[in-house]
Amino acid sequence: MAASPTKPSGQPGKMKKDESLLGKLGGTLVRKKKLKEVSDLQENGKNAIMAPLLHTDPELLPEDTLLEENAERTILDPTSREDLNFKDLQKVLIDWINSELEEDRIIVKDLEEDLYDGQVLQKLFEKLSGHKLNVAEVTQSEIGQKQKLQTVLEAVNVVLRPLDWNTEWSVDSIHSKNLVSIVYLLLALAIYYAAPIRLPEHVSVKMIVVKKKEGILQSAHVTKQLTSTTTEMMIGRSERDAFDTLLDHAPDKLNVVKTSLITFVNKHLNKLNLEVTELESQFADGVYLVLLMGLLENYFVPLYNFYLTPESFEQKVHNVTFAFELMQDGGLQKPKARPEDVVNLNLKSTLRVLYNLFTNYKNTE
Repeated sequence: MAASPTKPSGQPGKMKKDESLLGKLGGTLVRKKKLKEVSDLQENGKNAIMAPLLHTDPELLPEDTLLEENAERTILDPTSREDLNFKDLQKVLIDWINSELEEDRIIVKDLEEDLYDGQVLQKLFEKLSGHKLNVAEVTQSEIGQKQKLQTVLEAVNVVLRPLDWNTEWSVDSIHSKNLVSIVYLLLALAIYYAAPIRLPEHVSVKMIVVKKKEGILQSAHVTKQLTSTTTEMMIGRSERDAFDTLLDHAPDKLNVVKTSLITFVNKHLNKLNLEVTELESQFADGVYLVLLMGLLENYFVPLYNFYLTPESFEQKVHNVTFAFELMQDGGLQKPKARPEDVVNLNLKSTLRVLYNLFTNYKNTE
């Protein structure tokens, strides 16, 4: 009897199906792996090609590197942004703006965010110059803001042009919230209009200059000086006059003028056992000016009207301003110099004031 054929234990149809599925899965995984390898290779190649383009400062933001060919962009170095002297300078400028615009109920907290649209700059320039600008009061669009900035900056530049001031600002730099450009502009206004503030001396910042040349981004660091000495900044603001000529070209004659003025003031101050040897420094706090006016006009100045031992900048400005008022009460014209200039040890301003007294009281005993 023939044996029955043995039935296979497996299921050929199902096994083939499983093998086919595994094969497909395996093939898919292999293809994905190869695609990833290709993608990695392409990325590495791209990085190798782009490496020269990215050879810039590591602290640059991506938008700082988006430049057209031969275009240049200047960015404040983050270390300078945190510099205490630079922060102090910003605070002084912010406090000054808020003081000037107090009546307009304008409060500035951040120079970049609050000044870029031109609204505050317009109000500040109008207050300082006394001239109303023909611009829309409120502008929300970028075009409108830039038009306002254009009008404001043109007016500022006209004022500063006779002094050959370097304009480190533009419509685009201000509107793009370039902090250094904004500070430069405010410094020019503060110095020109002799703001009653004491600017920190020798403040400088580091800038990152990014330029695109032949498709390659290049970066370099430069240092920008924002403030120098108080005297140099005040001289940069002042208009040229006869005293400038003396200071620049006739120091021998200047010394003669100074000697004559010292003799004049000591003739009267000696009555109070006071003596002057340095004009610019000893009149800077306003005390001697107030006492001198009392002696020249022959009256006693009540001590509660001024600070006999002033300590702050504001107290010194108060004294000099009070002395100027006494001069006007005595029939003199309002001094051309500003009280802040005298307090800031500006020799020319002090000479102006004293020379005015000399010409009016030189025969007074």
